[in-house]
Amino acid sequence: MTFARPEGYRDTPRLLGRRGRLAAAAVCAVLGMGLIGGAVTGSWLVGDSADATERSAYVSAGDLWHSVPVDQLFPLTVDGQGAGPGGADRTWTRIAVAPDSGCAGAFDPLLLKSLAPVGCRRLLRATYTDATQSYVTTVGLLFTTADAAAMRALDARFTKEGLAGRADLMPRPYAAKDTVAAAFGDKQRAAWTVSVLTDAPVVVYAVSGWADGREVDAPQPAPAATATGATTAPAQAGLGNEAQGLADRIERSLRKTAVTPSEQPS
Repeated sequence: MTFARPEGYRDTPRLLGRRGRLAAAAVCAVLGMGLIGGAVTGSWLVGDSADATERSAYVSAGDLWHSVPVDQLFPLTVDGQGAGPGGADRTWTRIAVAPDSGCAGAFDPLLLKSLAPVGCRRLLRATYTDATQSYVTTVGLLFTTADAAAMRALDARFTKEGLAGRADLMPRPYAAKDTVAAAFGDKQRAAWTVSVLTDAPVVVYAVSGWADGREVDAPQPAPAATATGATTAPAQAGLGNEAQGLADRIERSLRKTAVTPSEQPS
């Protein structure tokens, strides 16, 4: 004797299977959304971490004026392999370091006005001479109060308007008494360079002239004085190379120091 199969017997397994599949699909959907959300969150976190690192490096660079020794920012001697005219080597010796100060008196009025949007936190300057003591060059590090956006804006303006090449926007030299740079004044400026950094709140500049105190009627920006075929007195003497070469190497030293700063104050 057999009994009839319960009503719905055939449908039950299919119903349970369907429900199981629906439940599994729902779980997968939830897991998938979780994985996607986690991936997106992870990318945001990575992005935030990279931005934070960049901001931290920028802020650290702005503190170098008081967190590292002056000899690290302005070495006693600077080697300039290939920095002279025709790729000749240069060696510069530091002869004086100016007391750290504000920017008053360090720049011509129009240059000071042009730099005003980024502020002046601290100005460090040193004057060097070449191996023959024929030339003198003042190199400066202006630490600003600006954020990265403001530094980028200033750099864009300098590039667009050609401010670094204007003779009325020259930085002033540091004429140290009782040195070969004692007579290095405004009228002795022969070549100069100004560089606005965008990865650090710093403006790097240099200005060069003859050590004998001769006046210069037509100073030239370093790019013009180092151009092929330039025949002016500053170009022929290599004073554009003096300014550009020394500024470049002080800037490189600054960047290197910013990566591995010293704990010793200057």
